[in-house]
Amino acid sequence: MNPKTKEKLLHVSTATLCTALFKRGLRNQFIQDVRPLNPALPNMVGEAFTLRYIPAREDLNPISAFQNRDHPQRKAVEECPAGAVFVIDSRKDARAASAGSILVSRLMKRGVAGVVTDGGFRDSPEIARLPYTSMKSAVATFTKGIARAYGKHGVRANCVAPGAIETSALTEIRRQVSEAKGIPYGEALERVMVDEWHLDVALQRPGRPEEVGALIAFLLSPVAGYMTGALLNIDGGTGF
Repeated sequence: MNPKTKEKLLHVSTATLCTALFKRGLRNQFIQDVRPLNPALPNMVGEAFTLRYIPAREDLNPISAFQNRDHPQRKAVEECPAGAVFVIDSRKDARAASAGSILVSRLMKRGVAGVVTDGGFRDSPEIARLPYTSMKSAVATFTKGIARAYGKHGVRANCVAPGAIETSALTEIRRQVSEAKGIPYGEALERVMVDEWHLDVALQRPGRPEEVGALIAFLLSPVAGYMTGALLNIDGGTGF
């Protein structure tokens, strides 16, 4: 998808899109009764990559079937292109577990813009806590489009994706938690990240602004002159 087209679609309402498609003879343009797990997320735009579920026979679909790497669900997750929206047809049956946090996390790590289903999700509270990853996917795809379109002019574009960085706002939270709960100042934010925010960070600490700044300085330097279209996570190993 052309980056300029995608940018325009990000600001167009669903109603407007449905009307435009209706004028072109497409009467069934949307999935009914679908709600966002996190309403705070921005609009999601991408070409659809579809997967259709059918009722499973218990004698042909034991749990061992999912160990097969050619299983349609696993294959679809690995083949969905970066920047696309993974659309699952579950026959409008909320009892159908379309996916869980593991598969959705895998799609996000692969750069997929988002997931839509007319069925149900396992681990929906955990999936709802992954909004930042999905937003990064959209930005990363847009960055690749810029890199490809303007590389011939010597323009480089890279995407820096920070995790939890201790800016002044987080430093204030550290102080408040330390005073309210009697936790040592140097441990307060780290404890909240794990116990309350449930952030899965390998280094078990927030990042520092100077660490992000150093990465950006590297990307702007001649040493990184051959890097473009890259997504660089600086998140302490979040959600491995």
